[in-house]
Amino acid sequence: MEDFARAVEDGLKLSKRLMLPSGLPPPRPPSGMDRAVSTAAAAAAALLLPSAPTAYAVVTDPSAVDTPDVPSYQPYVYGRLDPPALIPLQMKEVDLAVDCALDAATVTVRARWWLHCITRSRECDVRLIVPMGEQGSILGAEVTIGRRSYNTQVTEVEEHMENYAKTDSGGLLKPELFFLTIPQVEGGADIFATFRWSQKLLYDNGLFSVDIPFRFPYFVNPLPKVFMKREKIQLNVNSGFSKEILLQGTSHPLKEKGRQGDKLSFLHEAIVENWSSKDFNFSYSVYSGDLSGVVLVQPSTLHDYDDRDKFCIFLLPGSGNRKVFRKAVVFIVDTSGSMQGKPLENVKNAVSTALSELAQGDYFNIITFNDELHSFSSCLEQVNDKTIASATDWMNSNFVAGGGTDIMHPLSEAMALLSSAHDALPQIYLITDGSVDDEHNICQIVKTELINRGSRSPRISTFGLGSYCNNYFLRMLASIGKGHYDSALETGSIESRILKWFRRASSTIVANISVDATVHLDEFEVDSEYIPDISAKSPLCVSGKYHGKFPETVKAKGYVADMKEISVELKVQHIKEIPLDKVLAAQQIGLLTAKAWFSADKQLERKVIKLSIQNSIPSEYTSMVLLQTNQEKVDATQKVKQKLKGHEGPDELRIPLHGLKLGFGDKVATKENLITGFEDLKPPEKLQIFTKAAGCCSRLADTLCCMCCIKACNRMNDQCAILMVQICAALSCLGCYECCTEVCCGGSDS
Repeated sequence: MEDFARAVEDGLKLSKRLMLPSGLPPPRPPSGMDRAVSTAAAAAAALLLPSAPTAYAVVTDPSAVDTPDVPSYQPYVYGRLDPPALIPLQMKEVDLAVDCALDAATVTVRARWWLHCITRSRECDVRLIVPMGEQGSILGAEVTIGRRSYNTQVTEVEEHMENYAKTDSGGLLKPELFFLTIPQVEGGADIFATFRWSQKLLYDNGLFSVDIPFRFPYFVNPLPKVFMKREKIQLNVNSGFSKEILLQGTSHPLKEKGRQGDKLSFLHEAIVENWSSKDFNFSYSVYSGDLSGVVLVQPSTLHDYDDRDKFCIFLLPGSGNRKVFRKAVVFIVDTSGSMQGKPLENVKNAVSTALSELAQGDYFNIITFNDELHSFSSCLEQVNDKTIASATDWMNSNFVAGGGTDIMHPLSEAMALLSSAHDALPQIYLITDGSVDDEHNICQIVKTELINRGSRSPRISTFGLGSYCNNYFLRMLASIGKGHYDSALETGSIESRILKWFRRASSTIVANISVDATVHLDEFEVDSEYIPDISAKSPLCVSGKYHGKFPETVKAKGYVADMKEISVELKVQHIKEIPLDKVLAAQQIGLLTAKAWFSADKQLERKVIKLSIQNSIPSEYTSMVLLQTNQEKVDATQKVKQKLKGHEGPDELRIPLHGLKLGFGDKVATKENLITGFEDLKPPEKLQIFTKAAGCCSRLADTLCCMCCIKACNRMNDQCAILMVQICAALSCLGCYECCTEVCCGGSDS
């Protein structure tokens, strides 16, 4: 993202060419911002990255930069910008709507920008960028400019789309940064845009919270006294429980508009001097002193991918201080050659912190693997200050990247180590960045082993690094092992995400969950392979399909830390307000894709495709495209004929968006130990030009030794030294000119 920040910085410098009406000064940065920018380049770059939905003019020709309504004399600027500069556009209005249900939030942002920096006689591309929150997943976008409209659609993968050259038309800049590029927008035009995405609610100690990127930089505020800035925020909360919702905090002044048991609605609408300078945050709790839950059921519709009815078992760990299981944990860390540098360093820091958070009485061990296997100890070690310090020293010496990737061997070793953990819950934490040939076989072997071990089988949690690992293999392995899965696609997020993943997986308060719904129903299918344990750090959401009729209540049973069985009565609620298919779609697509990969079941793939298209969420078997329509030239009769023929006309263009899929891993890249699985890590640049440039000047130096040079320089007088410096400078200039001519200008046919 350094290149992006540099382009925005160039755009802000370029926007100084704009001649504003007299008496109306441009928006100024908040006090202290100039000081913050001057202290460090990193701070300056952070200020320029999008922290709210933002539109940018993509400027390649600086002579086009001018105010559209009040043209002014501008000195001519020669040349073109490559890469282009990005000028942030001023925003005229914004509307934020957030709908929270269960453990997810659906976010809708409507905004209007105007192309204030390009003269009306010229055009430029406009790039719209939307930062999404925790585990954000784009649901759709609509853009209207004059008589042109653009909207996203999810369709089945087509061959000509897969072969379509990757462009800057749209997709993901980063895992949670969606963008679209609209071509050839006329200066002074208004851009109307609507973006929808879903994201996970954060949960901690009985408290739900939602955090929406909503910090608009100072330079998107339009001129005062010219545009009235109206800011609107709507919030709806439906917990799904028949219990009171308690408001805990909010970042913006919200006015309660309605309350009905487990449903709340709020509104904030005001004329503001400047757009919001802080993220929108809202937190609430559902009154629950102890473990509680509900079963939500909803009938299928004609548009559903499956004719069976839907259900969701939603369990809250509560805010009580229920005891966490004692743990026997084994960390399995990939140290193959592709992990070198920041990825392995960040993993080591995260594992060190995780070890320090283990409780007295827990057990642990660490295994590193590549072509070989290395263990911290030959047995499980008890947690104390001495063993943790020894483990930290061992990691500093043994977390060295090199060799290939072999996952099955360390998994078998970890399960063998944990067979002796009779008084603690055995847990395996696998961290890898690679994809291997025997992934299906690994899942099958582990599945058989865990079935044979019964209720005391180890929990397996998996974490994927970068884009070369097979995330669906890791998700399937975690499902089989009743553990937790997560991933990091950026080096900067590795440490924080591993720690969140570890804390969630290591905070088990109820294990071996079972629900007696199968007794009452004709058919009962759960999306995940097994029902995972309940963690104190996150609610449990189990979805699936069924045939039959649920009773008024069902019972969920499990075992707590002292191995006593507990039973929780779950009330069955038939709901209409919460669209279960929309709320659960992202989770279901991930789980069903993992099952389809493991079983190679084409029918499951078809289910994923239907579910993906129905809910506008891209999957591995579908694509999101940007459909451009020119409203000015659309003829209704011609449009019907085009649809009957199965193709678009000249006024409709379908452009695939890229970066929205995780993929099924890259075995070739894993075998070659490539380290570019992280988009923010660039491969080392080749130094051919520098080698050639150095060669012409180094041949003379190679014939002389250092002592000869020193002695010769000591005997020179001042006039001779000056003459030698001038001669060397002339020779170096001639040499560099020759290198530039040969390498940069004449060295290729292009």
